[in-house]
Amino acid sequence: MIVFRPARPQEIETIRALERVSAQRFIGLMDALAGDEPSSASVLAIRIADGGLIVAVEGGAVVGFVMFRRVEARAYVEQLDVLPAFAGRAIGAALLDEVAERARAAGLDGLSLSTFREVPWNAPYYRRLGFVEVADLTPGMLAIREEHLARGLDEDARVFMVRDV
Repeated sequence: MIVFRPARPQEIETIRALERVSAQRFIGLMDALAGDEPSSASVLAIRIADGGLIVAVEGGAVVGFVMFRRVEARAYVEQLDVLPAFAGRAIGAALLDEVAERARAAGLDGLSLSTFREVPWNAPYYRRLGFVEVADLTPGMLAIREEHLARGLDEDARVFMVRDV
């Protein structure tokens, strides 16, 4: 049985390792992204302290996580990863529902995220979960786009999406 709970500081390296394993899906598609460093320990520590990191746990092991922060009136999903061995069990969808519940409780409008437009487990996946593309970016989204450009991400291949709660 999968249990969802806030991440703990002692799980930071486990989460970073999970992110590395998950990135391997991009080999042959986006090799630079596959070899990219995971989220820094300092960022993960901040998200844990702010309540913006939820883990999926089965049998005591972390098998997935979602990291988010408030951007304007939405919870912006920064990262969502599930171990490949646990794919197809709707763990990612359930993690997003956990964030949506927290957003609703905080009085936010919903969720937002930025993802690759054509990667099957990115934008097409999120569409199936009720997200819609955003045509006009908000100031917060434009700032995130600048962060992505500074990291070397191809923003022409990406799209912002939102889902109301």
